[in-house]
Formats: sequence, C-alpha cells, structure tokens
Amino acid sequence: MAAVVATVNWPAANRYAARVCAQEHRTEKILNFGEVCLELVSCYERLNGAKPEKIVIFRDGVSESQFQMVLGEELQDLKRTFERANYSPTITLIVAQKRHQTRLFPSPAENEMTSATRGNVLPGTVVDTVIIHPFEFDFYLVSHHGSLGTSKPTHYHVLWDEHDFTSDKLQELIYDMCFTFARCTKPVSLVPPVYYADLAAYRGRQYYEAKIGMQSPYSATSSSSSPLASSVSSATSNSNDMDFYKLHSDLENIMFFI
Repeated sequence: MAAVVATVNWPAANRYAARVCAQEHRTEKILNFGEVCLELVSCYERLNGAKPEKIVIFRDGVSESQFQMVLGEELQDLKRTFERANYSPTITLIVAQKRHQTRLFPSPAENEMTSATRGNVLPGTVVDTVIIHPFEFDFYLVSHHGSLGTSKPTHYHVLWDEHDFTSDKLQELIYDMCFTFARCTKPVSLVPPVYYADLAAYRGRQYYEAKIGMQSPYSATSSSSSPLASSVSSATSNSNDMDFYKLHSDLENIMFFI
C-alpha cells in the first residue's frame, strides 16, 4: 500500500490532501505515480484557482540502490503525465532517509548544553561537509529535540533540482516545515509530508482489510468449488481497482489520517 500527500494551502503548508493506491507485492516503485500526482494538482487548483508552478517532492522508503528507479521510472512517469495535461511545473525531488547508522554528537566544547539536550546536538543542526557524498547534493539534519536516547538525523538526498536551491535555502525550508506537523507542538525529526504519507498508507491498509473482511466468502459468483478460492480471486481483483480505494468526496481532501 502506498500513499501520496500534497499541500493544498501553500505557503502555510499545513493542510494536506492524500491519495492511497495499491502496490505490487514487494515492489518499491509507486504505481501510477504521475496520475496520482496530477489528481492532487487538480485538487490544489480547485481550492486555489491555479496550479502550482513549483513542486518539491519528498520520497521516502528507498535506498541508494533504488535512486535510479526513482529518477528513471517514477520521475519520468510524472513528467510524461504532466506533459499530456499541458502542464510543466519545475520539480525538485528529494529522498528522505531514516534507516542509516549515522549519529551526531556535540563537541567537548559544547558540554555546557549537555544537560538540556541530554548529550544530543541542538535541533536545527545540519552537517553538509566531510561525512556526506563527495560531489552529490545531500546533508544530515537534526530537526527535533533529543529528549531521550540518541537523536538520529535524517539524511536528505537531492536527486533532481530544477529550482537551483542553495544548501542553506533548502535546509531552512525543510527545517521550517518540521514545525508544521499537526500532532506535535515541537519540530519533528522528519519532514511532515513523509509522516503524513506513512499515516495515510497505514489507514489505507486498514480500510482495505475492513472492506475485504466485510465481503462474505460465499458471495462471490464463481464456478470454483472452493468458496475460499473465489474469495481470494475477488480480493485480488479488487486490490487492482483504483476505485476500490476511492474515499468519499467529503473525506478525500481533508486530513482524515491524523
């Protein structure tokens, strides 16, 4: 199950619409990524009277070995879909990674702040030298307060940039967005669109399991002698139907996943 969320009230960027879609088994590529994004752009246009001219995409859940898939398949699918709709915004694509082993610690000269941060670096700490890629655009950002345990920085890797972001401007944008997460009064450790997409995908899985559970295994019309086989076949066909995950119009463009 995958989810794509998009802001609908820029520059405040605290309201999101979400779309949930099914995925192939053990496949990281988001199916119909371009169509899903175009639907969210249409939602933005209905609410604001114009399409966004600039789009920043935060992609979660991929490792370095899958960067080429994101660039060569998902991004190209998005661009082709926008071109068919005669829509050509500028796009920046950033991968946000939390599954890594890098940790940051304050220097001995900063020991006076240890009691407040429990030995962690202060929120807003950025590392964009020495331990990063030698020539690609990436950095580590600790945006949250480390009140317990050791803070884990988020690794942001810019794969595509048509906005010519400087390091400072992009880091400031991401850090400011970390203050807008609706469940927390402090900055969070990961940029909120990624958090919201995770929440929406989890809710989508719950909806799917509930709808499948409501279907009687004996209700499917099939020539098979096994009721279980007919039920599985019906569930599989439904999982490939985009309308199967369509939410009510009063619900799909609000933050139902919070």
